Amino acid sequence: MKIKKAAESQLNEIMKIYKTAQDFMAEHGNPGQWGTEYPSRELIREDIRRGNCYTAVDEDGIQGVFVYFVGEEPNYKTIEEGRWLLEDRPYGVLHRVASAGKKKGVASFCIQWCLEKSPNMRGDTHEKNKVMQHVLEKNGFVPCGIIYVEDGSPRIAYQTKA
Repeated sequence: MKIKKAAESQLNEIMKIYKTAQDFMAEHGNPGQWGTEYPSRELIREDIRRGNCYTAVDEDGIQGVFVYFVGEEPNYKTIEEGRWLLEDRPYGVLHRVASAGKKKGVASFCIQWCLEKSPNMRGDTHEKNKVMQHVLEKNGFVPCGIIYVEDGSPRIAYQTKA
């Protein structure tokens, strides 16, 4: 697999992958994190325009999609019930990781690519998203506390030890 910046021409295929992820989360006890409307087409289009949306591709097409950038994440300014491991250093941000569901290890492949770019990474996930919690922890992330996303709902905040 290779990681490539997403193109707007791939938007339909990317949205199908997010639909697969929504269905997967619902089937695995986490119907509320993304529901059926998140992420929106406009949000992903904006991620692509900003150059923050990436795809994991192989000879069979797009196997995964995620958002990665280095910079401040507004939702990470306040953390409760804990603290960030490295508060004073720049960090990479990982969001909206989704797999097409056709191959194993796609999320870990994407995360490892991010860690090569920025060993100090942050991410978050819903308390019911046990699959993503496992993937993050397997790839060196540790839970640091609770942050809140735009709609006010809590997420477990993760950071790498780099």
